[in-house]
Amino acid sequence: MRGFRRAGSARTPGSGPGRGARAPRAKLPRDVLVLGVIAFFVMVGFGVVVPVLPVYAESFGVGSFEVGVVISAFALMRFVMSPFVARLIDWSGERTVLAVGIGIVAVSSGLAGLAQDYVQLLLLRGAGGIGSAMFSVAAMTLLLGSTDPTRRARAIGFYQGGFLIGGMAGPALGAVLATISLTAPFFFYAATLAVASIIGLLLLRPRTRDVATTGADEVVIPFGRVLRDPRYRAALLANLGNGWASMGVRSALIPLLVVAVIGADPSATGIAFACAAVVQALALAPAARFVDTVGRRPAIVGAYGVAGLLMIAIPFAPDMVVLTVLLCVYGAAASFMGTAPAAAVGDAAGARSGRPVAVFSMVSDLGAIVGPLVAGFLADAFSYPVAFATGAALLLAASAYALLRMPRDERVVAPVAS
Repeated sequence: MRGFRRAGSARTPGSGPGRGARAPRAKLPRDVLVLGVIAFFVMVGFGVVVPVLPVYAESFGVGSFEVGVVISAFALMRFVMSPFVARLIDWSGERTVLAVGIGIVAVSSGLAGLAQDYVQLLLLRGAGGIGSAMFSVAAMTLLLGSTDPTRRARAIGFYQGGFLIGGMAGPALGAVLATISLTAPFFFYAATLAVASIIGLLLLRPRTRDVATTGADEVVIPFGRVLRDPRYRAALLANLGNGWASMGVRSALIPLLVVAVIGADPSATGIAFACAAVVQALALAPAARFVDTVGRRPAIVGAYGVAGLLMIAIPFAPDMVVLTVLLCVYGAAASFMGTAPAAAVGDAAGARSGRPVAVFSMVSDLGAIVGPLVAGFLADAFSYPVAFATGAALLLAASAYALLRMPRDERVVAPVAS
């Protein structure tokens, strides 16, 4: 006789696997593996640019607020473009949208290195945001549709692992390239993106919605129903906080904090980010398994709570050693922050999740748009601690919402024959 022991809330359509079960050891689908490789090439280039972008923008004679505008322009155009990506996917498929999107970012990044003034840089970063929206929504839609719920966090973790491995090399390499010139990282970024685009066109297979091969739930869940699901709402708030704090405040202000407050060379920022990426990469596999077995809810509650406290502490770092340690701990928390909310989206929306994924991406972009602007203004008007507190508040709010409103994850023990 086969049986399950169960506790917690009952499963709902589109819900994820039972938490507490042993995660399957089956191989990940080919498209997931290819997406991981693409992610590596995208991130190694992005990681090269991150440490120098604020300083490069400042070289045109602008202040912290204008630096924030450059970073926000990329996210703003991602935000504007995201609602249309789902329709593009329906028309031409994930593979084409992904490859074209990466190509747009490649061209705009190369031209950004040739920018003659601040306005040109701003416009080119905005153009890159359009391509980035196409890539990110298409990739995540393909990823969620290619995996069954029991391997969802593991697949997301592998995909994000590609980003993180690239992130380990990118910032350190960016520090080296920055010693040559502030524009060299942009040309390198364009080259890595071109490689990623070619890989997507050649190796990703056209999407087939074959339940027998993917094992994924192909039932289309109405978006209104998905939006009412507390798991999806928790994921949205979490991604908003992550976009504001990680992609907005952290990326915009830490390079400036290193130079203006700590008094270190700009290249030190790249080294600190590289160390944090190493920690995040090492933590990613156990984090993904935790999310698939223990659950999405405890991962969000714990990781976002820790990250919020770290955001409060970062601007008080007295030197690069302490700052690097804080960023490394933040990296460990980020391994959960990246997998758990995305897996919760898949649980709530099922495999055919183009629109929910687009909205999920949009809230992160909203945080990345508003975050640098508000934080940059507060840093100029008040202080760095006040600016970082905005990100901390959102991260702690996401943790509290998941704790209070997100249903407890179902626990299922693997079937045992008797």
